[in-house]
Amino acid sequence: MNDDGADAGFEARDARTDESDGDERDSIDAGGTADADDSGDDPMPNVPDPEPEESDVPDDVRKYARFKKMDGAQYERVNEFLRDRTYITAREWAIARLCSDFRTETGVEMTKIGENLPELVPFMTDTYTPQAVNQARASFEEKVRMAGATFLYGAMCDFFTAEELDDVMYESTEVAKFLLEVEGVDLAVEEELEAEERISTVMREVREASEELRERETDAE
Repeated sequence: MNDDGADAGFEARDARTDESDGDERDSIDAGGTADADDSGDDPMPNVPDPEPEESDVPDDVRKYARFKKMDGAQYERVNEFLRDRTYITAREWAIARLCSDFRTETGVEMTKIGENLPELVPFMTDTYTPQAVNQARASFEEKVRMAGATFLYGAMCDFFTAEELDDVMYESTEVAKFLLEVEGVDLAVEEELEAEERISTVMREVREASEELRERETDAE
């Protein structure tokens, strides 16, 4: 995917905003205002300093930085980019990634994801119930399976030439790599080449198997 396409999809791809400290954002004094004293005098004697309220944001949520490159991005623009290139929505993309990152031995922390969604993903503005998180995850999985079946059928039914299929794979790989980069995944050149080789190997096997299947059907007739 070229840079023009990326910029058209995400206005904020390369935008950088200063990251405010989580404690400063989530902690204010007991009176509801920031503690500031321009006079420079010491606090009144025998009066304890107001202590900041405890933040109810879990540490792993506050430290989560998967989508920090998306600071300033609007949901509509992200959704438009994905809808032009994939089957999934911005909601499904974000929640599927969160379900992977917040998976434990006993399952996915759906309550934590839903309650802290705006903290975790800059372009998400509302909290979600655990049921809504689960629904988005299930929708993502279903769409991936359907897209996989559609792609494999297109590859096996002899609709595409080998060269055309290579072009489809290249475009798909570029979109996938861009999404990973936006998530903060640092792909080394060696990893990219290895992934592309694995995909090419699988597609060659698919084409060969498809050709053998069509030949058997022809012989049977």
